[in-house]
Amino acid sequence: MTLSIHTGRRAALAAQLGPRGIAIIPTAPERQRNRDSDFLFRHDSYFYYLTGFTEPQAWLVITGDGKSTLFCQPKDMEREIWDGYRLGPADAPARLGVDAAFSVAELDAQLPRLIDGRDVVWYPFGIHSGLETRVDQWLSSLRARVRFGALCPDQQRDLCSLLDEMRLIKDASEQDTMRRAARISAGAHIRAMQLSARMLREGQDVREYHLDAELLHEFRRHGSQYPAYGSIVAAGANACVLHYRADAAPIRDGELVLIDAGCELDGYASDITRTFPANGRFTGPQRELYDLVLASQQAAVDATRAGARFTDPHDASVKVLAQGMLDLGLLDRQKVGTLQDVIDKRSYFQFYMHRTGHWLGMDVHDCGGYLEPGELGQASERKDALSGETIVNRPARILRPGMVLTIEPGIYVRPAPGVPEQFHNIGIRIEDDAIVTDDGCELITRAVPVDGADIEALMRA
Repeated sequence: MTLSIHTGRRAALAAQLGPRGIAIIPTAPERQRNRDSDFLFRHDSYFYYLTGFTEPQAWLVITGDGKSTLFCQPKDMEREIWDGYRLGPADAPARLGVDAAFSVAELDAQLPRLIDGRDVVWYPFGIHSGLETRVDQWLSSLRARVRFGALCPDQQRDLCSLLDEMRLIKDASEQDTMRRAARISAGAHIRAMQLSARMLREGQDVREYHLDAELLHEFRRHGSQYPAYGSIVAAGANACVLHYRADAAPIRDGELVLIDAGCELDGYASDITRTFPANGRFTGPQRELYDLVLASQQAAVDATRAGARFTDPHDASVKVLAQGMLDLGLLDRQKVGTLQDVIDKRSYFQFYMHRTGHWLGMDVHDCGGYLEPGELGQASERKDALSGETIVNRPARILRPGMVLTIEPGIYVRPAPGVPEQFHNIGIRIEDDAIVTDDGCELITRAVPVDGADIEALMRA
């Protein structure tokens, strides 16, 4: 991304702070992994969105008059020999477009000065442990000087409320990065599918970690910095565990494999799920359930467009899945009633228990509210059919061009009385990433096939 993108974002945020507002945004902390090693550092998404800066121990301060100040690690040749290059305060203004920069060691001395005369302090609530205490300390230091003319803010506000709305709409540069991340991830899924079939054909012992290794190799081979999340590689019955992690379970001929994995590229995530036959050939029952999930996904895709509500794809998917559960005998019509009864009573929840999508961006489950901000007062209550809890209904977010979300229906059949045995232990999910457009959506992850016949053809290659 160009320097102007980040300076433009900072200016847009400054305009919302109020003329006497100040915003304080730290990057993520470093985390110790063991005695002499840290976990791989990953920047805070809000901080990176505004700076493009990836070094640890950094803070950004923005004031309502549009000025920005960076606090970062000072140059230190000895530490740079061990830990790598540091930009340093002297070069930060030219490289990052900020107005001023200081050593992070000066943070506690400089913040009271920067806060003096402001009427509201903005910072991210509930994200950075100890940040509220730091702010209180700076305010306390400033209050100690009121008899010398210092002016202390009398308000503290959540900066996430502003940044979440900004990040919800992806600009052209962000969309381009997400398309590139999606292409890399699609290639990784293809490699894993083909490896599974090839190893089984050759009589080798295939484990979930073999496929996980293919994913990681393809991610890094194309420049991705990290996996966007812990990859799910689930063989057989493991696919019915929604947040299963790739482990050492064997991948057996005749079973399905569910892979939910995506890379992060230049700060932006991708998120793809594919379910495929380990040997490259669906059985009859597997294909019946797979085609049902695929049809439900297509219904959700058709419902994803500007002007629709965020809940519309889910509702469209549930309708198709519920009808399929009735048609295939997963649900007994004599017990659950009509299609509308199944939807109203959430009888489908036994086999489909998650939503059909979420926001995607710098974070896999990206920030942004799921309710329409201008309609929050339009509330109604209902009793949940399964839990009996009182649920408050408010109008869902209206989809707008540039929003990015996943579309990921699934079906998970655990053995239970009355459930046809041929479907036992089958877990299927199909997930694609979609950019909302004026007349529909752009699926940016379809470089890896979803049609059952196309998957089988790919795995024969």
